[in-house]
Amino acid sequence: MSKLDGRTIALLGARKTEELSKIVHNLGGVPLVRPAQGTVFLDDSHLEEDVTRLMAGEFDWIILTTGVGTELLYKTALKLEAGERFIAALRSTKIAARGYKTVNMLKKLGLNPLIRDDDGSTAGLVRNLEGHLSGAVKVALQLHGDPAPLLMNWLDEQSVEHKEILPYEHIAPEIETMQQLAGEILDGTIDSVVFTSAPQPRNLMKFVREQGLEDQIIEQFKSKVVALAVGKVTAQVVIDEGIERVIYPEDQRMGSAMVELVKFYHGIASR
Repeated sequence: MSKLDGRTIALLGARKTEELSKIVHNLGGVPLVRPAQGTVFLDDSHLEEDVTRLMAGEFDWIILTTGVGTELLYKTALKLEAGERFIAALRSTKIAARGYKTVNMLKKLGLNPLIRDDDGSTAGLVRNLEGHLSGAVKVALQLHGDPAPLLMNWLDEQSVEHKEILPYEHIAPEIETMQQLAGEILDGTIDSVVFTSAPQPRNLMKFVREQGLEDQIIEQFKSKVVALAVGKVTAQVVIDEGIERVIYPEDQRMGSAMVELVKFYHGIASR
């Protein structure tokens, strides 16, 4: 199987860029880091209070939506010199988790969720929560930088009291980076664009729409540039933003995604 054969691969994530660049390099590609997610701003102004309430047993359930957010809650407990107490509190709380990274972080803490998604999505988590929550329970809801209206609206429909915990949020990417990325897509410098989370395609397409470049960018993705998503949840956002040709792995792992890209190029070379 041919590998990436010197193709230029744009990485739009802001985290683990060295690790992802190494994967691309090892596969024979040229990594290009173009963060389209903005900096993740960690807001710990209220986290200590939230963690203290969790440890006090105020909540019947905790819904964890990201591995990074789960880790930040634990690190906040460590700052309070209460790591073991935090883990003990979660052990006494019913846990629902979205995504394999969240589940893996829980495993590191010796914890297992009672409920988890069936496909890596918020919709999958809501499906499996059906029948488990009612208005009589209190829920701590760890959110992330991207809004989760589906989950919040569902909790409201169940008349469930919930406290939102927001350990971090995404801020807008640098304008200069977005200008550079759009230019490189249009002039053919980039062969593939790698999307690792939902804000990235949203930010890219929002920017090109504002610049009047949407049709040109979409045409490039149809013909010359391959959109690669880390999993089907992110892929669906890419499609929703107008980029119809997108490839992704089933297991939502970056290494697997790069293998899918290699397979795609191998298929082209074999024609």
